[in-house]
Amino acid sequence: MGTSVAVAVAAAVLLLDLVPIAHAEIKTTAIVSDPRSIILFEQFGFASGGKATVSIARAAWQLRRPGSRAVDPNLMGFVLISGAQFPKVNNQTEYSAADPTGAGAAAGGGGGDSDGFCVLTSEYALPMLRLNDVPPGGASTTVTIDDADEYAVVFSNCQDGVEVTMDVRTELYNVVRRGGGDGIRDYLPVGLQPLPAIYAGVSAVYLAFLVGWAWACSRRRDTSQRIHTVMGALLLFKALKMACAAEDAWFVERTGTPHGWDVAFYVFGFFKGVLLFTVIVLIGTGWSFLKPYLQEREKSVLMVVIPLQVIENLILVVIGETGPTGRDWVAWNQVFLLVDVICCCAVFFPIIWSIRALREASKTDGKAARNLRKLTLFKRFYLVVVGYLYFTRIIVSAFLAVLNYKYQWGVNVAVETASLAFYVFVFYNFKPVERNPYLYIGDEEEEAAGGELEMDDGAF
Repeated sequence: MGTSVAVAVAAAVLLLDLVPIAHAEIKTTAIVSDPRSIILFEQFGFASGGKATVSIARAAWQLRRPGSRAVDPNLMGFVLISGAQFPKVNNQTEYSAADPTGAGAAAGGGGGDSDGFCVLTSEYALPMLRLNDVPPGGASTTVTIDDADEYAVVFSNCQDGVEVTMDVRTELYNVVRRGGGDGIRDYLPVGLQPLPAIYAGVSAVYLAFLVGWAWACSRRRDTSQRIHTVMGALLLFKALKMACAAEDAWFVERTGTPHGWDVAFYVFGFFKGVLLFTVIVLIGTGWSFLKPYLQEREKSVLMVVIPLQVIENLILVVIGETGPTGRDWVAWNQVFLLVDVICCCAVFFPIIWSIRALREASKTDGKAARNLRKLTLFKRFYLVVVGYLYFTRIIVSAFLAVLNYKYQWGVNVAVETASLAFYVFVFYNFKPVERNPYLYIGDEEEEAAGGELEMDDGAF
């Protein structure tokens, strides 16, 4: 049992760091016939003086095989584990699993099964509430945090084969004192407290971006294409998504609940995600810029990417609303990451196809300079898309895993900065202008461009 406990805690905490989920808030969770030895409820960055409350409305337990032995409710309960103490708890579980004599369990304050280590009794875990202390009418306990750190609220079941049913309400918050009066509850973790202002600022930037884009398109109506309208819609939904994210974080910070703004966030996030990948595919195929139609294989990419984006956003809702307490939460995260990777890979094909088609055309149509400019544009676009997706999917997740909990907002700033840079690059290079430099080339450039195309013939 010791090894399973170590793996369960480590995997849950790691996924909480790597996968974006809803902010910690007031939550009520129903646990039904759950046999897991470890259930991670929340992870929250506390300042000194913060409080963690766990309330249990009802609690029941049963053996998977009735009558095999008695159940001790004193070996089931809630603890807080700080980030500083987690490695020690993990070491205890590993040592207990490797110690066949049982001495490791005893050294760690073991209990429960004779061959296992009980996190509930570890000296490195801060006790909160045991099921033995929960009367039929329910019970509640509040722990005040003395040492600032990131803490995990964990339910530990130290008996194999025991299923637990309970209704749990968690309320985690910091206490902000202003002017010597009563403290004000702040339900955002320490590392996420700047989020309302950050998201509001990002939303304002994209609204200004949208106004500028609409003005540019209205001035150049004769050169505006259908893709420019789609790009404007992308800016609109990005701005609305970030505005809802700001309201969501603001309400959570003050009340502990998002008041429905999370629903609006998911809706606008869905349209933004679909439009982002659609714009990448349409630009990558040269639609509206190089040709007024899509080939069958390009339509197939869109028919794959758009349904995958629908699935990905639905999974994101499940992940955000259920949290790590769900039994299939880890599986949902794995599916989410898989779908996201497939979407990211799929959008590269149209760009590569366009680059190859332009290279083949350069050998036959006699317009070397124009094709060289187009090739330069699409290669640059390809590299920027690769860099953007790689940064926001991989580098940021790795950065979050090692970042101090007090500065988790820095990851959000990094993601939004990269996104804005990507949008600026795409919109600037594909803006509506007269005599687009990628489409209109002077005759004097043809001879020099022909030699460059011959040298460039081996790429892609």
